[in-house]
Amino acid sequence: MAVSQEKKTVEGDAEPVRERLLYTAERLFSEHGFEATSVRDLASAAGCNIASVNYYFGGKEKLYEEVFRRHLIPMTDTRVASIDKVMTESNGSPQLEVLLKAFADAFIEPLADEAKASRFMKLMVREMIDSHLPSDLFVKDVIIPTLSAMQTGLVRACPGLDESKVPLIVHSIVGQLVQAVQSERMLGQTEDAGFLRLPLAVVVDHIVKFSAAGIRAYAEGMSE
Repeated sequence: MAVSQEKKTVEGDAEPVRERLLYTAERLFSEHGFEATSVRDLASAAGCNIASVNYYFGGKEKLYEEVFRRHLIPMTDTRVASIDKVMTESNGSPQLEVLLKAFADAFIEPLADEAKASRFMKLMVREMIDSHLPSDLFVKDVIIPTLSAMQTGLVRACPGLDESKVPLIVHSIVGQLVQAVQSERMLGQTEDAGFLRLPLAVVVDHIVKFSAAGIRAYAEGMSE
């Protein structure tokens, strides 16, 4: 079906078709990967015409990008907003633990829905192994906004901290948080986990205190 015909078919009902394609694409891409998922598969599973993929997204590649963007952009906005809120409430002089806790909670919150988070994590793993996204997507939509906000907050919360070290600090904190979420899921499915199974809130509080102590020691070491 030509695009002009497709427009007539779905006109007035654009949002449901677009949303069905996004939901279906997320599921199929996470289950089968980009290459093994055809446009025909996507259209069939979404209950729409093949031309819909081009009409709404400009092709399978752009649909794949949009699946990621609709997760990444809200996640980034939430994290940046949490940092901005702490900065505003502290008049630009935040307590380090408060800043780190706000960031940690904002980071964890989107991962609370296990079904959605599980699909997205599968997508992320597949993308790391076999990349099909533009190389600058994560840099522009996730890394730069987050690092910019955290750099301002950390330097204000910990005077003497070398700004050039902020990326390393954020990588460390993010790595701990990702590990915490993954461990909770894995241990939650293991009957013999015993003392290893800790509430996520407890682990997050530990990460905040541990990271704050490390950041302060880092800054003090630089000033010597």
